[in-house]
Amino acid sequence: MTAIAVALLIGLAALGTGIGFALLGGKFLEATARQPEMAPTLQTKMFIMAGLLDAVPMIGVGIALYILFVGV
Repeated sequence: MTAIAVALLIGLAALGTGIGFALLGGKFLEATARQPEMAPTLQTKMFIMAGLLDAVPMIGVGIALYILFVGV
């Protein structure tokens, strides 16, 4: 059961991050198409959000490894 919980935790974190990156990229392209002069500002904000979004699966992997090896 622990292995299933760990697999679900990592898998769902990766799935959520993939969906988040897809939405983020789509909205960035949409906003850049509407206002091309804002592209550098939007790109900076997009990269900040991408970094924060990328932290989600890393935290999930950390929790999963804790559950796997400590055996809560």
